[in-house]
Formats: sequence, structure tokens, C-alpha cells
Amino acid sequence: MAAYLIIDVDDLLRFASQNGIDLHELAIALRGNAALAAGLFDTSNLRAIAFADWRSHPVDENQVEPEALFRNAGYDIIEVEDRATLPKRLIKQYFNIPPGRRDELILTTTVADMLPLICQIRKISDMRLRVWGADGNILVGSECEDEIIFQPFEALSGIRIKNVWVYIDFENISISLNEQGFVVNLDHLIERMVSQAQAHGKLVKMAAYAPWGQRGALPPLVDSSGREIAGDAPARLMMANIDPVFHLPGKQSADIRIARDVLTDAGHPEAGDVIILATGDRDFNDVINPLLQRNKTVIVWGVRGSTGRLLQSHPSLQLEYIDDFTELQTHQSLSTVETQNDTESFIPSQWSSVIIQCFRLSSAGASAEITKASLIRQLIEAGDVISSERGDDLVSQAVSLGILKQQSADIVELNLQHPVVDKTLLIVNRLVRRVANTLNTRNWEYVNYGFLLKGLAMERDLDRPGMNENDQWRSHWIDCLVRERVLQRDLVPHRHNPEDLVPVIRIPTAADDRILPQAIEEADAVEITAQNWQGIPPHKLSDNEPEVARMVTRIVVSVQQFTSFRNFAWCPLGSLHRRLREFDSGVTFQNAVEYLLINDMVTVNEYANPRSDYNTKGIELDEDHPFVAVLLAERDEFVRVLLEMYHNNITITQPSIEQHLTGEWDVPLWISTMRIENVLNPLPGRTDQYSLFRTHHSVKLVANDDVDEVATANS
Repeated sequence: MAAYLIIDVDDLLRFASQNGIDLHELAIALRGNAALAAGLFDTSNLRAIAFADWRSHPVDENQVEPEALFRNAGYDIIEVEDRATLPKRLIKQYFNIPPGRRDELILTTTVADMLPLICQIRKISDMRLRVWGADGNILVGSECEDEIIFQPFEALSGIRIKNVWVYIDFENISISLNEQGFVVNLDHLIERMVSQAQAHGKLVKMAAYAPWGQRGALPPLVDSSGREIAGDAPARLMMANIDPVFHLPGKQSADIRIARDVLTDAGHPEAGDVIILATGDRDFNDVINPLLQRNKTVIVWGVRGSTGRLLQSHPSLQLEYIDDFTELQTHQSLSTVETQNDTESFIPSQWSSVIIQCFRLSSAGASAEITKASLIRQLIEAGDVISSERGDDLVSQAVSLGILKQQSADIVELNLQHPVVDKTLLIVNRLVRRVANTLNTRNWEYVNYGFLLKGLAMERDLDRPGMNENDQWRSHWIDCLVRERVLQRDLVPHRHNPEDLVPVIRIPTAADDRILPQAIEEADAVEITAQNWQGIPPHKLSDNEPEVARMVTRIVVSVQQFTSFRNFAWCPLGSLHRRLREFDSGVTFQNAVEYLLINDMVTVNEYANPRSDYNTKGIELDEDHPFVAVLLAERDEFVRVLLEMYHNNITITQPSIEQHLTGEWDVPLWISTMRIENVLNPLPGRTDQYSLFRTHHSVKLVANDDVDEVATANS
């Protein structure tokens, strides 16, 4: 009886390294299992063959070379230079010799390029064939799948995979790395920590302890583009199967929580064989000794210059330095980092806090210069950091990134040309202006949170890559400004159901909280401008405010059509706004409504809605007002020209319309207005050609005929 064991050592070395298995023990265990599987009393009738590109596996001077290790374990050694020719070489050398019985062949590999060896031997011999491996069965989908036995390494006797459990004192580690001058690139740190843990065995558990969600408790955590991502840290850890465990800020809180969890977990039967503690705290000696008494392998990850001497000198510990295996960048390298990728969402971060609070100090006007000390105090007062140390970290890295300019040893100022500063101040300015303008022009005490979200969605100045993407993005920035005391959020009773509380936004009344005064002044200016519009006809308004004048025309036409078709006195203001949103650049719609109100062309009220139990805000048009009458007369004249072209079979295009109109007309305005009102419809596949909806309600009224009307919902 004979049996063969062929081992792909190139593949086996990876498995042993990832699972913390001693290679010599693994080689012996595989021989023993092969003899057992073949039914041999001992290994004398087992031919064990190990092949590899042995030269590609360098070892330290204190380690045994894999080739010598397998040779000493009784294996034939084959040097492989070209794996593609290996199956033929093995068949020629071992399986082309006629005579004796070859009862068992076991191939140990997870690489599919050895399948030809199995398939060929199956054709020339009646041997029983097996494949041992990890990471899935390579036979699946092959012609040999049903005829060959597959067994995972874990099912073999004597092969014990070491489980690795990792406990990371993330607060300690991140602060230590920062103090040693390293940038805490969270994604890079996670990737390297996971990889290093897997080098010691099978990674089963990984937990990171920190005051997650506590603003300013940790130094800045960034991604590879320098974007601050402290708020995303728990989610990013969970994506890497690392459990983010919360503890209150402070050394003692972290030590107690981690020590309790480690000792509790170590008492379980399935506890890890390898325990990794990522910390530099000497207080963990009281945890390490009980682990060693339970025959656990204890590894400490520390930071050079921050790891306690007792840990460094402990004889039974394996000490690895995080700064060695992570290769993090230094603070000085931040200046060369592209701070913001336009494809990424520009959301609030700790840099936002630095920018806003620095701008708050500069807006206060108390001093022409801002000191680092005053900025750090401001960050602490705003709750952006929990200590002067963390504040110094934040300000120092903002200087490294170029967000702040350092004028002298202690004087800083905002770098207004920096893209992060530019975007942040734009967002804050537009958001504050939107709130202030709404409060001033409508004489409200507050702005409903949902109403503000809808308003911000129409801020065309915010339509940049990564900005104003959705309501979640807008909520992030509203919440940021509330945290920074730029805005104030309250809960007030719902107007229809006082028992329900709804969130609203106000401008803080405290003088020191009203930063960005120019935004408030711009909002006040809008109200003053609206008052100056009183008595100005729409055509005169277009001289100075062309966008507002165009929106006035659209509103008048749309409201008149809706009310006449539905036989309503008013049109829902919300649906009107949605209808005209594509023409609203920022506050154009709101300014147009203010113009109409100032000139008594419309009335805005709460109206009883037959389709709802609650009143609806609506707009009612005064068709007898001379300004309104002029606009509707223009509408009628434009429709009459369209009717004339329709009856004469003239193709309706912008140039042809211009030929049939007399006087000065904003033809693109009226074409787009008629298109929105469904009077004109673009012809498919024909550029700038339209068809007239002859039976449209407004067309029928202008034609003053009895053409059967097709009911069409237009608002």
C-alpha cells in the first residue's frame, strides 16, 4: 500500500502566517493526517513532497528556512520556477513509473493551477484522490468535483488555528500618535491594524475603546485626502468589523472598561489564544499577568516614546510598535495633501469648528489679531474640544493643512483662499442669510426645520460638487451651525396639534452668538429692497432685477391658469413653488412673492383646503390690479400669435415666433412659461420645435371658442 502527499508550500506559508500556526508543527501534522487518511500504520509508506519557489521566501537570521524545515520533516523538496509546467513534471517524476499500487494521493493547495495534476492522475490511475485546503473548495465547478474528496485544514487533526482577540485603547493610541507628530489617518490605521492582527492568527474579535461622539475628545482623525472624519469613525470601524465601544473621556474610564472586558472574555472557553492590547499604559500590567497565567500569548501594540517602561521590559510580552507597521504620515506632510476631493460630500468636520470660531473672533472686532490661545479658548467655550491640549492639536493641524495662516509664533488668521475655508464660509453665510431673510420678510419668530430644508435646496450658490446634495447634507450643516451657536434650535407646539412638538430654527439673540453679520445685513437689505420695489411696474423691475421680474411673470400666469381652470380663488403656494423651482436661483421665488405682496398684486393667506383637515398656505391673484392685467394681456397676445401660427400651419420655433410678434418681447421667457403651463410641448427629436395644445384651457379662453376642452392638471 502506498500513499502520496503533495504540499504547495507557497500557498501553505500564507495560511500558516494568517492563522498563527507554527510551520514545523503544521508540516508534521499534515504528514500524520495523510498517513491516517490512507490507512497506514506509520508514515514509512507515505511519500511526502513539498514544492515551492524556495528562494522567494527570505527569513530572519533567527528563523529556520522553510526548505530546511520541510526537508528535516521528511519531505522530498522540489524547486519550482514555472508553476505552469509543474503538473507534468510531477506526473513524470512520481506517477509514470509502472509497478505498484498507489492507493492514496493527497494534494494540499488552494490554488487552482494544480487542478490539471489531479485530473490527469484520475485518468491514468484508480487512486483515491483528496484535496486539503482553505479559503473554499477549488474543485467546485471542475470536472473532478464529484469524484474527489475535499477537506478543509480546520477539519484535520493536530492543526490548531490560533484565535486572535484585539482590544484597542483608541483614545490613548490616537493621542500618543498625534503627540509623536503623526497624522491619524483612520482608514489607513484600520487597514494596517487588521493586517497586523491577522499575521498572528485568525482574527475573531476586535474592539476599539474611545469617547465616540464626544466632540473634541480625540485629536483630528482624517482620511487620505486630509478630510476630517471624526464623526464617521464608529461607522468606519464597524465596516471593518471592529466594535466601537464607548467610554467617558479620561484615562481611568478607559482603563477600567478595557480591563473588565479583557478579563471577562479571557474566562470564556472559546477565548482567544492570542490577546493583543493596543495601548501604552503601564496600568495594564494588572491585566497582562492573569492572561499569561492562563497560557495566553499576549502582544502589546504601543507607540514609540509613549509606551510605559514596565511594558517595554516585561519578559513575557511581545511588543510591537504601531508607528512601525502603520507608516503614518507626519503633520508636516499635511501641507501637500489635497484637502478636499470634489467627488466627496463636503460635510461638517472639526475644521468647520475651527473656521467658524476663528471667524467669530474676527467678526467680533475686539482685536485685529487672533492668538492661538484665544482661538483655543473659543473652541473650548463652544464645546468643540474638551481641553487645551486637544484644542492645540486641532489648531496645529489646521495650520499644517493651510486652513489657518500662522503670522507669528502665536498669531493666526483664516486662509480665505483655502477651498475648505471658502466652502465653509459660503455655506454658513447662505444658511444664515436664508434664515434671517425668511424671519425678516415674513415677520416670523422662527423658521420651521422642514421649511428651511426646502429653502436651502433652492440655493443655487450652493450647487457645487459635493454640496447641497440632499436633505441629509443640509441637515448636517444646520445641526453644525446649531452646535457652533450660529443658529438656535427649539421645539415648539405644532400649530394644528399643540401636543406635538416640532423643531424650529431661530437666529440667536445673544450678541456674541450672532456671527457673520454680513449675512444678517444681506437679509435686512432684501427687506429694504423689497420695500423699494413698491409702485415699480414689472417691466421697470426688469431693468435692475431681471430674474425677479421673470419670476413675477411666471407666478402671475401660473396662478391665473390654476385658479381659472380649477375654479379656485387661490393656488397652493407650495405646489406653485415646486412647479417653478427650476427657475429659482436661491431666493428668486421668495423675492418675486415679496414684490407681488408689496404691490398688492397677490394675497398670501392660510386657506381651508377641501382635501385636508388643515389649512394650506396659498396665494390669491388680484386680476384687476393694473400690473397683473398688463402681464395677463401679454400672455393673451402671445397665445394669439401661437394660434395664428397653428391655423396657418407655421412651424412653431423661437425664430418664427419672433417674426410674428411686434414690439420688444422676452421670447425665451414666454416659451418656457408656456412650456411649464403645458400650452407648448417640445416635439420629440426636433430641436426647438413645439406643438400647441389647442384644447388647453388657457388657449380656449383666449380663442373664445367652443373647442372641447381636455381636462389637464396644471399645478
